[in-house]
Amino acid sequence: MLVLMGFISAHGQNERKVIRDGVRAYENEEFGEAEVQFRKAENINQESYEAEFNTGAALYGQEKYKETVKQYQSLLDQTDDAGKTAQIWHNIGNSLLEARQYAPSIEAYKSSLRLNPSDEDTRYNLAYAKQKLNEQQQQNQDQEQDKDQEQQDQDKDKDQEQNKDQQDKENDQQQDQGEDQQDQQPLPREISKEDAERMLKAIQQQEKDVKEKVDKKKAAAAKVKTEKDW
Repeated sequence: MLVLMGFISAHGQNERKVIRDGVRAYENEEFGEAEVQFRKAENINQESYEAEFNTGAALYGQEKYKETVKQYQSLLDQTDDAGKTAQIWHNIGNSLLEARQYAPSIEAYKSSLRLNPSDEDTRYNLAYAKQKLNEQQQQNQDQEQDKDQEQQDQDKDKDQEQNKDQQDKENDQQQDQGEDQQDQQPLPREISKEDAERMLKAIQQQEKDVKEKVDKKKAAAAKVKTEKDW
């Protein structure tokens, strides 16, 4: 129920026709044309409160909420009437609410209610703005939690990747050390032909010596046995 307050009126002899044309355009939802006519009326009478107020309404209809707020704020110093000032704050609150500036809109509605506590439209809009602010804060909180969770997941993946890289590095180092140890083992020396012949002769001589000793033991045993029988 974002209803602008204040009757779009046409007062003053010189500006009457221009404002009437603006009101007609506004009622036909031709808000751009309405703004043009109301600004013409401002040029005719620079002190016309009605023309400036109606310009704010035309800006609001075009969803130019930032400009609407500035337009209505400029009117706050042009009237001492509590009713009109309450209407201005109500409309400022509506513009801020449409711009999703919920906290400032709440303050604007409160300013309006201080001047006109019985206005139910303003009270309703205030409650609605508070609800939207709570939803916005909850959404921001959820987004922050999602962002934190995403960061935690990224950090976890990064740690796992670093651990994997470290493990791969350690495995590579162990493999390199094993290869180095194998490289450090002395290789068997090749035996030359001369050495092989000498070793063969030594083995043959050793076998010959063993055979001679065995033969001597057999001869001695046979001799002893013959003498005993005789």
